[in-house]
Amino acid sequence: MKSEFDSLLLKNQLCFPIYLCSKEIIRKYTPLLDEIDLTYTQYIVMMYFWEKGKSNVKELGKTLLLDSSTLTPLLKKLEKKGYITRVRSPIDERNLDLSITDKGMDLRNKAVTIPKKIGKCINLTKEEAQILYKLSYKVLLNTSKEEQ
Repeated sequence: MKSEFDSLLLKNQLCFPIYLCSKEIIRKYTPLLDEIDLTYTQYIVMMYFWEKGKSNVKELGKTLLLDSSTLTPLLKKLEKKGYITRVRSPIDERNLDLSITDKGMDLRNKAVTIPKKIGKCINLTKEEAQILYKLSYKVLLNTSKEEQ
């Protein structure tokens, strides 16, 4: 029998399995990232820098959908570990220019096996992974449109 409250059942929530998947995947990352002394959020920041080399806080936050109150302590920790540098922009002192250090680039060699290890845990075919990736980004783009 259908109820007006069926929409509130966990089994009818798209967000619930997405939330659980995210939580479980990050749990699988934890021991791998512990080996290189990074949290998951620090890891995604480092992946950004391995790709870009340098940036500023505004661009980093925009790309990773993280606000400055999350990024500031995280970036300070990465700087303290010697992985990045933070320097006031000579053009606009309100902005921080960020760059990866040689030590930060060297960390990439230790992290390079992590995606493959996580892929084994997830156990999707290449095609399934591509579909999930595309659908995840479609949801992200559709939900972020409301905020713009």
